[in-house]
Amino acid sequence: MRIALTHTRLRTEERLLLDSFEELGVSITPIDLRTVVFDPADPGEWTSYDVVIDRSVSLTASLVALRFLETFGVRCVNSRRAVEVCSDKLATTLALTRAGVPTPGVRVATDHESGLRAVEEIGYPAVLKPTVGSWGRLVARVNDRDAAEAVLEHRGALGSAQQGVFYVQEHVNKPGRDVRVFVIGGEPIAAITRSSTHWVTNTARGAVADGLEITPELRSICARAAAAVGAEVVAVDVLECPERGLLVNELNHSMEFRNSITTTGVNIPEHVARHVMRTTGGTIARRLTTIREGATA
Repeated sequence: MRIALTHTRLRTEERLLLDSFEELGVSITPIDLRTVVFDPADPGEWTSYDVVIDRSVSLTASLVALRFLETFGVRCVNSRRAVEVCSDKLATTLALTRAGVPTPGVRVATDHESGLRAVEEIGYPAVLKPTVGSWGRLVARVNDRDAAEAVLEHRGALGSAQQGVFYVQEHVNKPGRDVRVFVIGGEPIAAITRSSTHWVTNTARGAVADGLEITPELRSICARAAAAVGAEVVAVDVLECPERGLLVNELNHSMEFRNSITTTGVNIPEHVARHVMRTTGGTIARRLTTIREGATA
Protein backbone atom coordinates (compact mmCIF):
# COMPACT_ATOMS: atom_id res chain seq x y z
CA MET A 1 0.00 0.00 0.00
CA ARG A 2 1.41 3.39 -1.02
CA ILE A 3 0.11 6.47 0.76
CA ALA A 4 1.01 10.13 0.40
CA LEU A 5 0.20 13.03 2.71
CA THR A 6 0.08 16.43 1.00
CA HIS A 7 0.76 19.54 3.04
CA THR A 8 1.99 23.11 2.87
CA ARG A 9 3.38 23.05 6.41
CA LEU A 10 4.17 20.10 8.64
CA ARG A 11 2.31 21.00 11.81
CA THR A 12 2.04 18.77 14.88
CA GLU A 13 -1.12 17.21 13.38
CA GLU A 14 0.65 16.12 10.20
CA ARG A 15 3.57 14.68 12.16
CA LEU A 16 1.17 12.73 14.39
CA LEU A 17 -0.54 11.31 11.33
CA LEU A 18 2.78 10.28 9.79
CA ASP A 19 3.78 8.61 13.06
CA SER A 20 0.44 6.77 13.30
CA PHE A 21 0.82 5.21 9.86
CA GLU A 22 4.42 4.24 10.57
CA GLU A 23 3.40 2.63 13.88
CA LEU A 24 0.84 0.56 11.98
CA GLY A 25 3.56 -0.63 9.61
CA VAL A 26 2.52 1.47 6.62
CA SER A 27 4.97 3.67 4.75
CA ILE A 28 3.63 7.15 4.04
CA THR A 29 5.27 9.87 1.96
CA PRO A 30 4.88 13.54 2.96
CA ILE A 31 4.69 15.83 -0.09
CA ASP A 32 4.97 19.61 0.22
CA LEU A 33 2.59 21.06 -2.37
CA ARG A 34 4.66 24.24 -2.51
CA THR A 35 7.35 22.24 -4.34
CA VAL A 36 5.06 20.50 -6.84
CA VAL A 37 4.53 21.29 -10.53
CA PHE A 38 1.45 19.55 -11.98
CA ASP A 39 1.28 18.48 -15.63
CA PRO A 40 -2.38 18.08 -16.77
CA ALA A 41 -1.23 15.72 -19.52
CA ASP A 42 0.91 13.48 -17.31
CA PRO A 43 0.04 12.36 -13.75
CA GLY A 44 3.59 11.16 -13.22
CA GLU A 45 4.15 9.33 -9.94
CA TRP A 46 0.81 10.40 -8.45
CA THR A 47 -1.07 7.41 -9.87
CA SER A 48 1.30 5.05 -8.05
CA TYR A 49 -0.29 6.08 -4.75
CA ASP A 50 -3.28 4.10 -3.51
CA VAL A 51 -4.55 7.10 -1.54
CA VAL A 52 -3.52 10.70 -0.93
CA ILE A 53 -4.41 12.40 2.35
CA ASP A 54 -4.92 16.14 1.96
CA ARG A 55 -3.63 18.18 4.90
CA SER A 56 -2.72 21.45 3.21
CA VAL A 57 -3.21 24.62 5.23
CA SER A 58 -3.75 26.45 1.94
CA LEU A 59 -7.27 25.94 0.58
CA THR A 60 -6.11 26.99 -2.88
CA ALA A 61 -3.31 24.42 -2.88
CA SER A 62 -5.69 21.73 -1.64
CA LEU A 63 -8.25 22.32 -4.34
CA VAL A 64 -5.65 22.48 -7.13
CA ALA A 65 -4.09 19.19 -6.02
CA LEU A 66 -7.41 17.42 -5.44
CA ARG A 67 -8.78 18.48 -8.81
CA PHE A 68 -5.66 17.19 -10.52
CA LEU A 69 -5.46 13.91 -8.58
CA GLU A 70 -9.12 12.97 -8.85
CA THR A 71 -9.05 13.61 -12.59
CA PHE A 72 -6.50 10.80 -12.84
CA GLY A 73 -8.50 8.50 -10.56
CA VAL A 74 -6.42 8.88 -7.40
CA ARG A 75 -8.42 8.35 -4.21
CA CYS A 76 -8.22 11.38 -1.93
CA VAL A 77 -9.14 11.87 1.72
CA ASN A 78 -10.99 14.15 1.91
CA SER A 79 -12.47 14.34 -1.59
CA ARG A 80 -12.49 17.55 -3.59
CA ARG A 81 -16.27 17.87 -3.19
CA ALA A 82 -16.05 17.51 0.58
CA VAL A 83 -13.30 20.13 0.81
CA GLU A 84 -15.21 22.54 -1.44
CA VAL A 85 -18.38 22.20 0.63
CA CYS A 86 -16.73 22.32 4.07
CA SER A 87 -14.54 25.31 3.20
CA ASP A 88 -17.48 27.45 2.07
CA LYS A 89 -20.04 28.35 4.75
CA LEU A 90 -22.79 28.94 2.20
CA ALA A 91 -22.16 25.58 0.52
CA THR A 92 -22.12 23.93 3.96
CA THR A 93 -25.42 25.55 4.93
CA LEU A 94 -27.05 24.46 1.68
CA ALA A 95 -25.83 20.87 2.07
CA LEU A 96 -26.96 20.64 5.69
CA THR A 97 -30.34 22.22 5.00
CA ARG A 98 -30.95 19.92 2.05
CA ALA A 99 -30.16 16.91 4.28
CA GLY A 100 -32.47 18.13 7.04
CA VAL A 101 -29.66 18.72 9.55
CA PRO A 102 -30.60 21.47 12.06
CA THR A 103 -28.54 24.64 11.64
CA PRO A 104 -28.75 28.28 12.77
CA GLY A 105 -30.93 30.50 10.59
CA VAL A 106 -29.06 32.12 7.68
CA ARG A 107 -29.73 34.80 5.09
CA VAL A 108 -27.42 35.62 2.17
CA ALA A 109 -27.20 38.74 0.03
CA THR A 110 -24.79 40.25 -2.51
CA ASP A 111 -25.52 43.97 -2.15
CA HIS A 112 -25.28 46.46 0.71
CA GLU A 113 -29.00 47.25 0.80
CA SER A 114 -30.17 43.65 0.52
CA GLY A 115 -27.48 42.73 3.04
CA LEU A 116 -29.07 45.11 5.53
CA ARG A 117 -32.47 43.54 4.87
CA ALA A 118 -30.91 40.12 5.43
CA VAL A 119 -29.62 41.24 8.84
CA GLU A 120 -33.01 42.61 9.83
CA GLU A 121 -34.79 39.47 8.68
CA ILE A 122 -32.53 37.47 10.99
CA GLY A 123 -32.97 40.01 13.77
CA TYR A 124 -30.55 41.58 16.24
CA PRO A 125 -28.08 40.50 17.36
CA ALA A 126 -26.93 38.90 14.11
CA VAL A 127 -23.59 37.42 13.09
CA LEU A 128 -21.80 38.41 9.88
CA LYS A 129 -19.20 35.99 8.54
CA PRO A 130 -17.06 35.65 5.43
CA THR A 131 -18.14 32.55 3.53
CA VAL A 132 -14.51 31.33 3.46
CA GLY A 133 -12.36 31.60 6.56
CA SER A 134 -11.34 29.93 9.80
CA TRP A 135 -10.20 30.51 13.39
CA GLY A 136 -13.01 33.03 13.96
CA ARG A 137 -11.40 35.69 11.77
CA LEU A 138 -13.56 38.54 10.42
CA VAL A 139 -16.60 37.27 12.32
CA ALA A 140 -18.69 40.16 13.64
CA ARG A 141 -21.73 40.36 15.89
CA VAL A 142 -23.94 43.35 15.14
CA ASN A 143 -26.36 44.42 17.85
CA ASP A 144 -28.26 47.18 16.05
CA ARG A 145 -28.82 48.83 12.68
CA ASP A 146 -25.98 51.31 13.09
CA ALA A 147 -23.47 48.51 13.65
CA ALA A 148 -24.89 46.51 10.74
CA GLU A 149 -24.60 49.45 8.35
CA ALA A 150 -21.01 50.09 9.43
CA VAL A 151 -19.86 46.47 9.02
CA LEU A 152 -21.63 46.03 5.68
CA GLU A 153 -20.17 49.27 4.31
CA HIS A 154 -16.70 48.33 5.52
CA ARG A 155 -16.83 44.88 3.92
CA GLY A 156 -18.28 46.19 0.69
CA ALA A 157 -15.44 48.73 0.47
CA LEU A 158 -12.82 45.98 0.72
CA GLY A 159 -13.61 45.16 -2.89
CA SER A 160 -12.84 41.42 -2.89
CA ALA A 161 -15.30 38.91 -4.31
CA GLN A 162 -15.36 37.12 -0.96
CA GLN A 163 -16.40 40.24 0.95
CA GLY A 164 -19.14 40.92 -1.60
CA VAL A 165 -21.18 38.01 -0.27
CA PHE A 166 -23.00 38.91 2.95
CA TYR A 167 -23.55 35.72 4.94
CA VAL A 168 -25.77 36.59 7.89
CA GLN A 169 -26.36 34.03 10.63
CA GLU A 170 -28.71 33.90 13.58
CA HIS A 171 -26.92 34.62 16.86
CA VAL A 172 -27.38 31.58 19.11
CA ASN A 173 -27.38 32.29 22.82
CA LYS A 174 -25.12 29.35 23.62
CA PRO A 175 -24.10 28.56 27.23
CA GLY A 176 -20.60 30.07 27.02
CA ARG A 177 -19.29 27.20 24.91
CA ASP A 178 -19.61 25.27 21.68
CA VAL A 179 -19.03 21.59 20.95
CA ARG A 180 -16.62 20.04 18.47
CA VAL A 181 -17.05 16.40 17.45
CA PHE A 182 -14.44 14.46 15.46
CA VAL A 183 -16.08 12.18 12.89
CA ILE A 184 -13.96 9.53 11.14
CA GLY A 185 -15.49 7.32 8.47
CA GLY A 186 -18.97 8.43 9.46
CA GLU A 187 -18.45 7.55 13.13
CA PRO A 188 -18.16 10.23 15.84
CA ILE A 189 -15.16 9.13 17.91
CA ALA A 190 -14.42 12.04 20.28
CA ALA A 191 -15.86 15.36 21.40
CA ILE A 192 -14.70 18.48 23.20
CA THR A 193 -16.31 21.63 24.51
CA ARG A 194 -14.66 25.00 23.88
CA SER A 195 -15.52 27.50 26.59
CA SER A 196 -14.84 31.22 26.72
CA THR A 197 -16.12 34.44 28.23
CA HIS A 198 -16.02 35.84 24.67
CA TRP A 199 -18.95 35.03 22.39
CA VAL A 200 -16.52 33.59 19.80
CA THR A 201 -15.48 30.24 21.28
CA ASN A 202 -12.55 29.27 19.05
CA THR A 203 -9.44 27.89 20.76
CA ALA A 204 -7.48 30.16 18.41
CA ARG A 205 -9.19 33.03 20.24
CA GLY A 206 -8.35 31.69 23.71
CA ALA A 207 -11.19 29.27 24.42
CA VAL A 208 -10.46 26.41 26.85
CA ALA A 209 -11.15 22.83 25.73
CA ASP A 210 -12.55 19.98 27.83
CA GLY A 211 -13.57 16.45 26.93
CA LEU A 212 -17.24 15.65 26.44
CA GLU A 213 -19.18 12.40 26.36
CA ILE A 214 -20.95 11.87 23.04
CA THR A 215 -24.68 11.46 23.64
CA PRO A 216 -26.89 9.53 21.18
CA GLU A 217 -28.40 12.83 19.98
CA LEU A 218 -24.99 14.42 19.42
CA ARG A 219 -23.73 11.26 17.69
CA SER A 220 -26.69 11.24 15.31
CA ILE A 221 -26.58 14.89 14.28
CA CYS A 222 -22.80 14.85 13.70
CA ALA A 223 -22.89 11.63 11.66
CA ARG A 224 -25.67 13.12 9.53
CA ALA A 225 -23.70 16.36 9.06
CA ALA A 226 -20.57 14.51 7.91
CA ALA A 227 -22.64 12.45 5.48
CA ALA A 228 -24.35 15.58 4.13
CA VAL A 229 -21.02 17.09 3.03
CA GLY A 230 -19.44 13.77 2.01
CA ALA A 231 -16.48 14.08 4.39
CA GLU A 232 -14.56 11.04 5.65
CA VAL A 233 -12.45 12.92 8.18
CA VAL A 234 -14.05 16.02 9.65
CA ALA A 235 -14.68 18.06 12.78
CA VAL A 236 -18.29 19.11 13.28
CA ASP A 237 -18.91 22.28 15.30
CA VAL A 238 -22.22 22.26 17.16
CA LEU A 239 -24.06 25.00 19.04
CA GLU A 240 -26.36 24.27 21.98
CA CYS A 241 -29.40 26.46 21.47
CA PRO A 242 -31.63 26.86 24.57
CA GLU A 243 -34.77 26.88 22.41
CA ARG A 244 -33.98 24.64 19.42
CA GLY A 245 -31.46 22.16 20.81
CA LEU A 246 -28.34 21.10 18.91
CA LEU A 247 -27.51 23.06 15.75
CA VAL A 248 -24.62 22.31 13.41
CA ASN A 249 -22.65 25.50 12.87
CA GLU A 250 -19.69 24.56 10.64
CA LEU A 251 -17.53 21.64 9.50
CA ASN A 252 -13.74 21.59 9.27
CA HIS A 253 -12.22 19.24 6.69
CA SER A 254 -8.61 19.70 7.87
CA MET A 255 -9.16 19.95 11.59
CA GLU A 256 -6.54 20.53 14.22
CA PHE A 257 -6.53 17.88 16.94
CA ARG A 258 -3.19 18.02 18.76
CA ASN A 259 -4.74 19.26 22.02
CA SER A 260 -7.84 17.08 21.80
CA ILE A 261 -6.01 13.75 22.12
CA THR A 262 -5.16 14.19 25.79
CA THR A 263 -8.38 16.08 26.46
CA THR A 264 -10.57 13.25 25.17
CA GLY A 265 -8.31 10.26 25.76
CA VAL A 266 -8.85 9.26 22.11
CA ASN A 267 -5.96 8.70 19.70
CA ILE A 268 -7.49 10.68 16.84
CA PRO A 269 -4.65 10.28 14.30
CA GLU A 270 -4.62 6.51 14.83
CA HIS A 271 -8.35 6.42 14.07
CA VAL A 272 -7.68 8.37 10.87
CA ALA A 273 -4.87 6.01 9.86
CA ARG A 274 -6.93 2.89 10.52
CA HIS A 275 -9.88 4.29 8.57
CA VAL A 276 -7.71 5.14 5.57
CA MET A 277 -6.08 1.71 5.59
CA ARG A 278 -9.39 -0.11 5.99
CA THR A 279 -11.16 1.76 3.20
CA THR A 280 -8.18 1.86 0.86
CA GLY A 281 -7.82 -1.91 1.00
CA GLY A 282 -11.14 -2.25 -0.80
CA THR A 283 -10.11 0.32 -3.38
CA ILE A 284 -6.92 -1.61 -4.17
CA ALA A 285 -8.86 -4.86 -4.50
CA ARG A 286 -11.30 -3.27 -6.95
CA ARG A 287 -8.41 -1.79 -8.95
CA LEU A 288 -6.70 -5.20 -9.23
CA THR A 289 -9.97 -6.82 -10.29
CA THR A 290 -10.39 -4.22 -13.04
CA ILE A 291 -6.83 -4.85 -14.25
CA ARG A 292 -7.36 -8.63 -14.31
CA GLU A 293 -10.66 -8.30 -16.16
CA GLY A 294 -9.04 -6.04 -18.73
CA ALA A 295 -6.21 -8.53 -19.23
CA THR A 296 -8.63 -11.43 -19.91
CA ALA A 297 -11.08 -9.49 -22.10
